[in-house]
Amino acid sequence: MMKKVYFLVIPVIIGVVSGGIIVFNSEEHNPDVLTRTALTEGGSPILGNPSAPITILEWGDYQCTYCHRFHESTLNTLEEDYIQTGKVNLVFKDFPLNGPDSVLTAEAAHCAGDQGKYWEYHDELYKNWAGENTGWVTRWALNAFGNTVGLDLGEFNQCLDDHKYQNKVNSLYKLGQEMGIDATPSFLVFNDDKIIKIRGNQPLETFLRTISEL
Repeated sequence: MMKKVYFLVIPVIIGVVSGGIIVFNSEEHNPDVLTRTALTEGGSPILGNPSAPITILEWGDYQCTYCHRFHESTLNTLEEDYIQTGKVNLVFKDFPLNGPDSVLTAEAAHCAGDQGKYWEYHDELYKNWAGENTGWVTRWALNAFGNTVGLDLGEFNQCLDDHKYQNKVNSLYKLGQEMGIDATPSFLVFNDDKIIKIRGNQPLETFLRTISEL
């Protein structure tokens, strides 16, 4: 049986910079990284139906102010109206702009993922966000969040002590840079035909308009 490989054919998209939508030029990127599989590979578990026709790929930092605002506002509507209904799915990739504490929180989320609690822990990090480089990211706090979502803390701490996911997180950051990601949050919203890039925590209407264009 022949395996289908979907390549995303990137048309010229009119960039509305004031609305956060930016042209994503396929000629600047290796086409091998623009397949649906490649774009989602190495990120979070897929939130929503893996077969949803549209994917939102978010590049984010757990200390980022505007990432926190997105997760506390716009994402709630997208999740209720689009993700839970099977129209869209979401993948998160780490882009730790704010230094070692951002890398550590990203590692912690992946460690929680080993116990099937990635998204629960991810959400707990944003619920307890307390600024950029303000010192709120401590091992005590990370353990408290893990306890809240029901982790085996012994296994969780061993994962952190071993820095099991440090290379993964750093590799995702490098990949994002290579793809032109330079701010958090940034989003690639795509189907099998188009990719549209949204830079920053844009209003809900920007996301709805983007989804309707795909």
